[in-house]
Amino acid sequence: MGIARIGRHLVHHRWKQRRLFPPKALARIERAIEAGEATHSGQVRFVVEGALDGAPLFRDQPARERALDIFSQLRVWDTEHNNGVLIYLLLADRDVEIVADRGIDARVGTAGWEKICTAMEKDFRAGLFEHGVIEGIQEVSQLLAQHFPKGPGGSNELPDAPVVL
Repeated sequence: MGIARIGRHLVHHRWKQRRLFPPKALARIERAIEAGEATHSGQVRFVVEGALDGAPLFRDQPARERALDIFSQLRVWDTEHNNGVLIYLLLADRDVEIVADRGIDARVGTAGWEKICTAMEKDFRAGLFEHGVIEGIQEVSQLLAQHFPKGPGGSNELPDAPVVL
């Protein structure tokens, strides 16, 4: 467990999170998810977490492991076609993780998700957080539309609103 990482997480305050993702930005992100889901049968969730605290922090939980926990907690895996995708941002580490259910992950693979994460992280380094998230959502939606196009009927199985932890 690195002392620098613990320090980053302990001093990261919620105001930073609210400054980077104010209510208007969160509303635009929600609309981007809605627009993307109009083109495919997949389900996209976006979660931003300012910093780890408590047990996850002191266990030195990596962002990927935390994203897997949240993927499970939000039941992103519980979709009809196994095509749920979680985009998780851990601000204190400036780390983006994409966790995809087996239906879509088998078609896109690790390299495809990493490409999206890398582009998002580049935007974040430039201070373009909202832009990076929306671009990431659009890229994920394009992949979902390619592999799981919107069919007749279909329902919105998961909420579109971003989750702020």
